[in-house]
Amino acid sequence: MERRSFLRGAVVGTSAAAFGFTLWQGAASAAPAQPGSGPYGALGPADANGIQLPAGFTSRVIARSGKKVGSTSYTWHKAPDGGACFADGSGWIYVSNSEISSTGGASAVRFSSTGAITGAYRILSNTNRNCAGGATPWNTWLSCEEVSTGYVYETDPWGVNAAVRRSAMGRFNHEAAAADPVRKVIYLTEDASDGCLYRFVPTTWGNLSSGTLQVLKAGTGTSGSFTWATVPDPDGSPTPTRDQVSGAKLFNSGEGCHYANDTVWFTTKGDNRLWQLNLLSDTYELAYDDSLVVGGSAPLTGVDNVTGAASGDLFVAEDGGNMEICVITPDDVVAPFLRVTGQSSSEICGPAFSPDGSRLYFSSQRGTSGSSSGGITYEVTGPFRA
Repeated sequence: MERRSFLRGAVVGTSAAAFGFTLWQGAASAAPAQPGSGPYGALGPADANGIQLPAGFTSRVIARSGKKVGSTSYTWHKAPDGGACFADGSGWIYVSNSEISSTGGASAVRFSSTGAITGAYRILSNTNRNCAGGATPWNTWLSCEEVSTGYVYETDPWGVNAAVRRSAMGRFNHEAAAADPVRKVIYLTEDASDGCLYRFVPTTWGNLSSGTLQVLKAGTGTSGSFTWATVPDPDGSPTPTRDQVSGAKLFNSGEGCHYANDTVWFTTKGDNRLWQLNLLSDTYELAYDDSLVVGGSAPLTGVDNVTGAASGDLFVAEDGGNMEICVITPDDVVAPFLRVTGQSSSEICGPAFSPDGSRLYFSSQRGTSGSSSGGITYEVTGPFRA
């Protein structure tokens, strides 16, 4: 579903000024939505898992750090973070990173067509603070290291093929990755207060062993045109990749990244913003900024991982805030979709939909304990919009 150039108009519980003056001018006739009038309605009371959901939705716990997954013999990793789903015959697989120093990596849970857990296993081991990442069109998972000289590892969700370090994709504080099959590139965010947005152009699409790392160049404003410039030394030593190209645009701690319909959406947690690249016009714009909210509390704070649904809705997870996953609709409503209670020392990570769009997976990285050993991975089932 095609999204408009801007997120203009209705913001649940606040003014549309959250999107900035220019955006508000373009939607002066839009009627702001009322609290609780998001596409799924108001949140209900917390369920047995401590999750507030709209009517018709239910949750279950899929895995807990340090505990066996279902009836399998596999122990779930600590600090679950970024994730994605992959079709597996009539079932599917959910992969999840482990944001642990030195002993991080990624794991996978396999589901049958009915949603029953049929297996769990490791797909990447002994890497460093694997935070977010992204799926590729050829069904691999890119697991990204969130350290200053971090790598991207290409992994097999089925656990058959060994993970491969993709050095050509650069060494920097990697966060998320999003594949663009039209332009045949991978977009990469950088989790640093003076980080950049990159794209990797493989020599051959579908093979990430070689290619060109480029960085986005633009002005200092919140909108305008952009170009791409080659990073001379992707290894980032001795000069960090973000400091190698004059005019590279700096973003305040890049987080989640999602590609759909000639648009790249990415978040920056340092300033609680959602950005978009309009790839047909080579322009960038600020889509959401919680600091510009007037007349009420921002519905979305602590922006982090982001994913999309078949409906065109964006689902943005919060690192802190109210521990919510918020939905942003194509008709510009921003509203809480779910809220995790009793876990204020945690963050929500890894939102991803099952291939049929009927189930949403995500993790609370530190759970109720506030410790990396207390992570919990959930599934939410219900009438998601088609």
